[in-house]
Amino acid sequence: QVQLVESGGGLVQAGGSLRLSCAYSGSSIFRINVMGWYRQAPGKQRELVAQIISGGNTNYADSVKGRFTISRDNAKNTVYLQMDSLKPEDTAVYYCNAEDVRSNTYWGQGTQVTVSS
Repeated sequence: QVQLVESGGGLVQAGGSLRLSCAYSGSSIFRINVMGWYRQAPGKQRELVAQIISGGNTNYADSVKGRFTISRDNAKNTVYLQMDSLKPEDTAVYYCNAEDVRSNTYWGQGTQVTVSS
C-alpha cells in the first residue's frame, strides 16, 4: 500500500507563488513509477496538472507549462509542485497521485489552492 499526504495549499493573490508537497509512505512505494498532481475545480472534472516519471521525465498540462514545476526528492519520499505566476483559474483542490508498476493508483486527500484576483 501507499499513503499520500499533501500540504502547502492556501490563499494567494494572482501572480503569487505556492509550493505543494506530497509525502508518500507505505510498504509498496518501491513499486511507484509515476507521481503526479491533479486538480479539480468546482463543477469541473479532475484534470492532470503535472507528472514525473521514475526516470525523471515530466509532463505538464498546457495551461501550466512555464509556470509550474514538478520535482521529486527520493531521499525525503516527497514530490513537490512549485506554482508560480498563479492565476484565478488555478483555483482548485489539488490532489497528489501515484501509480505503480502493477497499475494500482493512489490518491491523497487533496489540498485547497485559492488564487484571488
